[in-house]
Amino acid sequence: MNRIAGDAIRSDNRCMQPLSNSPRHYGLIAIALHWAMALLLLVLVVMGLYMVQLPDVGYDKVKITLILVHKALGLLALAAVLLRLAWRVGNALPELVAGLPQWQQVAARFVHLALYALMLALPMTGWLMSSAGGYPVPFFAWFELPHFIRVNEYWFRLYIAIHRWLAYALMLVVALHVAAALRHHWLMKDDTLRRMLPGR
Repeated sequence: MNRIAGDAIRSDNRCMQPLSNSPRHYGLIAIALHWAMALLLLVLVVMGLYMVQLPDVGYDKVKITLILVHKALGLLALAAVLLRLAWRVGNALPELVAGLPQWQQVAARFVHLALYALMLALPMTGWLMSSAGGYPVPFFAWFELPHFIRVNEYWFRLYIAIHRWLAYALMLVVALHVAAALRHHWLMKDDTLRRMLPGR
């Protein structure tokens, strides 16, 4: 009986997803952060595209509410990407799949770096935009963040444009990232996508 129980425990341990990364697979924490961030970015992009099409005249309660929620989620995204970076410092990335040409290895690293840069730059430019416009930066109803810069109409308009174009750049880089992952999964049939899935 004890032997059977021991075998069952060892089998369960083999099936459990490790928390940390291994040379061949992402750990459970990295996977959870990746997909949570992906969902959060999707919500933020959809909200942003919807908000810019709303009329900018008078008092629009729906638009104001969306802007406040967008800001709070943007701050949450900033905290999440900082958490991902902190976790990544202590957890080496899994090795790239064997047989990748050098240019694909360089492209993969470049896209990852671009994603991190954009995920940091977007909430920061949103924060600066609100500061330059004299608007509050609340994290839901819990607290407000301080302003970085003084109210300045020129900088306000400039950060609006920068924020918008960074969002377009993020959508482009994410599209490349997704296309590459699906290419590896469906055409090359390697483990690039599977190792970012739980239970593998």
